[in-house]
Amino acid sequence: MEPPRIHTGAELDGYLIGERIHRGGMASLWEVTHPGISGPLMMKVPKMSEGVDPAAIVGFEMEQMILPRLSGPHVPRFVAQGDFGVQPYLVMERIPSPSLLPTLERLPLPWPEVVALGRSIANALDDVHRQHLVHLDVKPSNLLTRPTGEIVLIDFGLSHHDELPDLMGEEFRLPYGTAPYMAPEQVLGHRRDPRSDQFALGVLMYFFLTGMRPFGDPQRLSGLKRRLWRDPVPPRKLCPDCPPWLQEVILRCLEVHPAWRFPTAAHLAVALQHPDQVRLTARSEKRKQDPFMTVLRRRFADHQLALPKSQAPALHERDAPILAVAIDLSSEAAPIAELLRTLVTRMLTTLPGARVACLNVLKQGRITLDQTLDAKGRNIHHQRLVELRGWAMPLNLEESRLTFHVLESPDPAAAILQYVNANHVDHLVIGARASSLRRSLLGSVSSQVAAQAPCTVTVARGRRLRKGDFLEVSEDDEGGSWTVG
Repeated sequence: MEPPRIHTGAELDGYLIGERIHRGGMASLWEVTHPGISGPLMMKVPKMSEGVDPAAIVGFEMEQMILPRLSGPHVPRFVAQGDFGVQPYLVMERIPSPSLLPTLERLPLPWPEVVALGRSIANALDDVHRQHLVHLDVKPSNLLTRPTGEIVLIDFGLSHHDELPDLMGEEFRLPYGTAPYMAPEQVLGHRRDPRSDQFALGVLMYFFLTGMRPFGDPQRLSGLKRRLWRDPVPPRKLCPDCPPWLQEVILRCLEVHPAWRFPTAAHLAVALQHPDQVRLTARSEKRKQDPFMTVLRRRFADHQLALPKSQAPALHERDAPILAVAIDLSSEAAPIAELLRTLVTRMLTTLPGARVACLNVLKQGRITLDQTLDAKGRNIHHQRLVELRGWAMPLNLEESRLTFHVLESPDPAAAILQYVNANHVDHLVIGARASSLRRSLLGSVSSQVAAQAPCTVTVARGRRLRKGDFLEVSEDDEGGSWTVG
C-alpha cells in the first residue's frame, strides 16, 4: 500500500494538515487541526526517503511507544499515532514557544540566568525520571518553555524507558546521542542511568555560562572517549564572576563516574535553589585543568573499567527470557516462516513471560552503495519492519512482549550472532533453506549461527509441524542446537 502524501491541505485520519513547522534530518513537523480536539496540535512524521539512517526509523518506533506513557507539564500531551504499516506519525500538543536553541546566540549568559534555567531543567528531568524515563538527548533544541514557565522535554527517539524494550540499545552497537552532551557511560553503551541526563545538563550550564562547550564537539568515537579522562577547563577560569558554589555544582554534574554526581535531578534542583546548602570541595576553587601526568594516569587507570557497561534490557529477567526468531521474509522462504511461527507459538505455552524479538537481516554489499528505497519508492527498512509485524500478528502477544529488528549487514550470520550476544538472548529460532551446492561449499547461515551462538538454538527445516508432533525443549545453559522438521 502506498503511504499517503503529506502536504498542506491534505487530510490524514481526520487531521487537516496545515503548514510545515520544521523539516529535520529525521522527521518533519506539521501544524494540524482536528474538529474534535481543541488546542494547538502538531504532527511528527518520520522521513522515509533515500539514504535515511535506519536509526531514525527505530527511534521513531521508540517515540511511538514512549510518548503515550508520559504525562505532566514537562512533556507534550500525546494525542494520537498513525498505523506504522500505513503511515507512521505522532500527533501531540504543540508548545507555542521556541526551543532554547536561539539562546545560544547571546552566550555567555549572566550566571543568575544560568542558575534559573538549570533549576527549571533539573525539575523537568526529575519529573520524567520518576516516570521511568532517561532522556539521553538533553540539548537546547529539545527544551521548550510553556507560557506558565515550565520546561518541556521533547524528542524521545533516543530515550530509554525502564518498562519498555530498548530498541536503540539492542539494535545498534555505536552510541547514539548529540556529541557535546553525551555522558561518559552513554559513550560506552550504558543507557539506563538517569544521571546521564544530569551530565548533559552540566554541559548545558557550562556552555550557557562560558560560551564554550566543556568537551568541544567531537565527531569521532575516539574524541568522545576523551571525556573519560580529560577534565574540562574550570568555569571560573573562563567566567571570573562565576561563584564558587556554581562551579562546584557544574563540575559535580560533569564527573566521569555517575556515582560522583548528584544522586538525583531533584538533589541538583535543590542545590541550584539553595546555594548556601552546597558543600564546597576542591572543585569550587579549581582554576586550571588537571596536570598532564594526572590525566595520563587516569587514562590508563584500572578504575576506568569500573564504569557501568551495557546491560541486558530491563525486561530480561529469569522469568522473562528473550526468545529471538530470525525470519527470512522472501517469498520462497514463506513455508519456513510459517513453520517458525508454529514453533514459537508452541514454545510460548511453556514460557508465558517471554519476550519475542523478531529479527530480519537486510543484506548489504561490502563495497557497493545500497539502495534504501524499493521500486515503488518505499523505504526498504520500514517495509521489512511492517512485514515482521505482519508475521508476528497471529502470535497475539501484547505490545510490550514483541520487538522488531531489521539488522543491516553484509554478513547475516554475524549480524544475528552480534544481536544474540549483545542482548543476552536465551533461545534463538532460525530457519534453514533446502540444500544447494552454494550452501554446501560456503555453509549456511543457520549452521554458522547454531555453531557459534552462546544460547540454545532451534533450527527449523523442511516440512510443517502437524498436530501431535513432538518438540523437544533443551535446558542446556551452555548452548546447543538441534533440527526440527
